[in-house]
Amino acid sequence: MLTIRFADQAPSAAEAVAYPILGGQLPGRLLALDGTQALRHAAEAQRFDAEAAAIVEAFVADGGSVRRLFAVGLGTGGAGEGAAAEKVGAALVARLETSGLKRLTVDLTDAGLSDPAEAAARIAFGATLRAWRYDVHRTKQASTQKPTLAELVIVGGGAGADTAWARHSAVAEGMALTRELVTEPANIIYPESFVERVRAAMPEGVVVEVLDDAAMRELGMGALLGVSQGSAREARLLALRWNGGAEGEAPVAFVGKGVTFDTGGISIKPAGGMEDMKWDMGGAGAVAGAMLTLARRGARANIIGVCGLVENMPDGLAQRPGDVVTSMSGQTIEVINTDAEGRLVLCDAITWVQRTHKPKTIVDLATLTGAMIITLGHEYGGIFANDDALADGLLAAARDAGEPLWRLPMGDPYDKLIDSAIADMKNVGPREAGSISAAQFIKRFVDEGVAWAHLDIAGMVWSSKGSSLMAKGATGFGVRLIDRYVADTLEA
Repeated sequence: MLTIRFADQAPSAAEAVAYPILGGQLPGRLLALDGTQALRHAAEAQRFDAEAAAIVEAFVADGGSVRRLFAVGLGTGGAGEGAAAEKVGAALVARLETSGLKRLTVDLTDAGLSDPAEAAARIAFGATLRAWRYDVHRTKQASTQKPTLAELVIVGGGAGADTAWARHSAVAEGMALTRELVTEPANIIYPESFVERVRAAMPEGVVVEVLDDAAMRELGMGALLGVSQGSAREARLLALRWNGGAEGEAPVAFVGKGVTFDTGGISIKPAGGMEDMKWDMGGAGAVAGAMLTLARRGARANIIGVCGLVENMPDGLAQRPGDVVTSMSGQTIEVINTDAEGRLVLCDAITWVQRTHKPKTIVDLATLTGAMIITLGHEYGGIFANDDALADGLLAAARDAGEPLWRLPMGDPYDKLIDSAIADMKNVGPREAGSISAAQFIKRFVDEGVAWAHLDIAGMVWSSKGSSLMAKGATGFGVRLIDRYVADTLEA
């Protein structure tokens, strides 16, 4: 685990030092640094232009030993300074994590930054995200593959660095929980164990409520329970409440799809790639991680996070295509395709939170449709909403958080696609507009006057290529977005 420390000056025995460089200050910044002639020459030879996260390395004699020095680009500063700082932290960890180096000092002294404290915190944030790895199930690993970098010392951030880091570290902690839940295989994370893992992670002040199969059956949650009836694992509904706002003020609800493994049920998926369906609970994972973040930083808002947790399996008791189920709302659903199960989970979870906690706003997050990946790839999550102000707030938060969304249309013509000949609705429409008709399905369960948005994040919770801030695998998508939305909209 990477330890972060902020200091006024570099440790006397620093093994390696990295100097973040703003584009407009090369070579002057390097020339001004004592003992960095070799680094300056290396930068010139490699045409280093201080592009964000670009790295140049030099080895410098230091008495009887050799020190490693790095110049790392911070871009041109300005509005992109914070994002560039995150890339700096991540790039340094990616370069040095298994290098044998144990400690790295990042020296921001006189770097010309507009907000050194925030930049220091963002460097720490990027480094923490990139250093996250999940080796729990490895029993053998070559020594060259094991992480050695244990401490990052950031110098020159000023007195406010620790305060700035407190907020960013809460986000990093929430993202780590989400990534852990999404990474774990389905024989380890299933509805009951998801609940226990999340319960153990929540700080004091979070009120935890759990409904089991019997409680949900008594409430008439036939849509959610219909999904899980083919599994030996019982379903669970997990609710996490954080009351940080005005007493009695209606909460904002975040509802996550938590299908801990999705075979498709009787409408079974192809075998190839089915192992990826362990992350079909990415929406619930994001909600859990966001609740941890909000509680850890003491968000001044009333928030409830709800996770509908099921496993979708095809045994002899599994629901069949053509079955009709009755949701908690009383509306009936003809199940045309058992692999369109996430919306069945969400509709009962949304009804439950409305009846129990009467939220003024609901945002659901779900790895809902493969059609969304066809539409937007892995670059954007989709957003659908019945309220323009809510959509605008989420889009702005997504942009600021670096977790982008793209709004898609809704309307009566799409709604008609899910009309059923024998029930109130069917759970899928035709192939075209698949993500939109899924959103229209969920909208039918939102009460009049409740602002609602649906985030289809099917392409965003897992990355097969990685990014500048993290290696391939679980991304933690949604945590930063939710935190930013709460801060900008509910706490402003």
